[in-house]
Amino acid sequence: MKKLQIPIIIGIGIILIILLYLQKKQSKEPLRRLPYYGPVEMADKTQHTIPSFTFVNQYNELVTKKDVEGKIYVADYFFVTCKSICPLMAKQMQRVYKEFQNDNDVLILSHTVNPEDDSVSVLKRYAEEHGVKDKKWLFLTGDKKHLYELARKGYLLNAEEGDGGPDDFIHTQNFALIDKHGHIRGYYDGTDSVEVSRLIQDIKVLKQEE
Repeated sequence: MKKLQIPIIIGIGIILIILLYLQKKQSKEPLRRLPYYGPVEMADKTQHTIPSFTFVNQYNELVTKKDVEGKIYVADYFFVTCKSICPLMAKQMQRVYKEFQNDNDVLILSHTVNPEDDSVSVLKRYAEEHGVKDKKWLFLTGDKKHLYELARKGYLLNAEEGDGGPDDFIHTQNFALIDKHGHIRGYYDGTDSVEVSRLIQDIKVLKQEE
């Protein structure tokens, strides 16, 4: 009888070890995965990625794609003198900023659509008015054509045709969520508090996924 009990005990032990392993593995898996946005490259089936860029932030420092490599970040477009959707967007983006202010993995890039007027000094003052004195939330300016091309072909925030010329203008309320590999993983209405709450949760999901 005892000889029969030993294999049974060993068998139960093995089953428990397997169950513990599966439970541990499952606990590391994210509850859900965020989708990818943008066209897939037909040649190698790779996901759309944000192209290279070079802008200047509110501290008069160059910001390039290399500065966001390995970071999760939220991108949007605004202009300082906007009196319609931009104040609402800034208020909601402040929620994102405060939520991840001490998280080194998360950044915010706000690009001006009016670089002629939104100089470095103007952006610095605007940043300070919104309680930003660090490099967690960067306000970017630069060449208008480059800014607009990135909005349309990089972040896919605007479907209208344009050349970034004097008569071209982009005005979008959407935020784009970018993962550590430069892929677009979500779009959110930056004037809607419910949508921005979803963005905050999606950043946490993306951190777990990464």
